[in-house]
Amino acid sequence: MFPGNKKNINSRIDNYHNFADEELIAEYFSNHEPNIIGELFKRYTHLVFGVCLKYLQNEEKSKDAVMEIFESLIEKLKIHKVLSFKSWLYSVSKNHCLMLIRVNSSDTRLKEKIYQNLISENVELQDQMHLLFKDEQEPVAEKLDEAINQLKKEQMNCIKLMYLDDKSYKQIVDITGYSMKEVKSHLQNGKRNIKNYLTDLDDKTK
Repeated sequence: MFPGNKKNINSRIDNYHNFADEELIAEYFSNHEPNIIGELFKRYTHLVFGVCLKYLQNEEKSKDAVMEIFESLIEKLKIHKVLSFKSWLYSVSKNHCLMLIRVNSSDTRLKEKIYQNLISENVELQDQMHLLFKDEQEPVAEKLDEAINQLKKEQMNCIKLMYLDDKSYKQIVDITGYSMKEVKSHLQNGKRNIKNYLTDLDDKTK
């Protein structure tokens, strides 16, 4: 690289604070310059924190969520041509918080919906659950809850988004920032790990 080119690039980076949002987004879409995410963070961290605090009602959890949201922009803005960044970021932040609330929800009725949808497409899992709990009074949802809670965070997020919120693969990609390949992998591995957990539980009860 010629010294002059390097100087021009450094000068451009130094002037990102003068760019309009639309210019920053277009620039990042073209060259994936990480300093652009840093500039967006400086501009909108207070907005995102406010949204997170509104939904999560917890300052520390909101701070963590802010970091997760801006980290997700690294991949999201590579594939989405965003026209109105502020409005889009608000929606991304809101969806992220709602996802966290749902993932951490302890409401049994919501859990039951996840589990009913999950096992409805898997006859083998249905049969396994019937055999495992036919003589027990404890709700099936509680055992499945144990199985889901031992999943990796990425698998748990995708499982709950699909089977609780009835989201499509594409919607899960948009909400989480995972690639389509990653979403499919997390769902497949998550369901397999649930089955393995229940199989081990069945063996222990024999």
